[in-house]
Amino acid sequence: MRNWIWKVACCVLLMYTVVGGFLMPVPRLDILNETIRNLYFHVPMWFTMLTLFATAFGYSIKYLRTNNLEDDIRALEFTNVGILFSILGMATGMEWAKYTWGSFWSNDPKQLGTAMSMLIYFAYLILRSGIKDDEKRALISAVYNIFAFAMMIPLIFVLPRMVDSLHPGNGGNPAFAKYDLDSDMRMVFYPAVIGWILLGFWISTVKARIGLLEFKIASDPL
Repeated sequence: MRNWIWKVACCVLLMYTVVGGFLMPVPRLDILNETIRNLYFHVPMWFTMLTLFATAFGYSIKYLRTNNLEDDIRALEFTNVGILFSILGMATGMEWAKYTWGSFWSNDPKQLGTAMSMLIYFAYLILRSGIKDDEKRALISAVYNIFAFAMMIPLIFVLPRMVDSLHPGNGGNPAFAKYDLDSDMRMVFYPAVIGWILLGFWISTVKARIGLLEFKIASDPL
């Protein structure tokens, strides 16, 4: 019953985000104009990515404590879906950059840091595919996943703030909440964040359940 409640809540919030994102008024700012509506999609996808990677980070630590392969499977699936949202976040960000900065890619520090983080997590999947032994793969993957998350934080949140950046909230540029995220936008933005995170968890838990079933079938085919 509880599962259905948060799944229905996820659907309602995302429907509200889509409808409200196109119908609710937004501030008319130079350069941004109507593209500011991308805030309801681009930023929540990054929040979802971070939440999923943090959850995978937790499961990797848990595996090192318990040696339970089920925790490794959960860490893998949350990472997989986190990578999916990182791709969506990058794609929506590049589209936004095209209209506001003039090009899809401008070597902005935040773009570069995010790209490096994505490559680190892509390497996680390649690493797993090259190890056949289940326990050895789980152990090495767990350690790598922990360091991948630890590397992502400075690449995305620390280093871009130390240099000039086009992104709001970095390089001296004020964040959206400080100058243009008015009450109408907050009514859509906050539900959007919750809705996208719930969707990410929904997909991750479904994939984890499938992975656990496949693992149990492979371990005990009879």
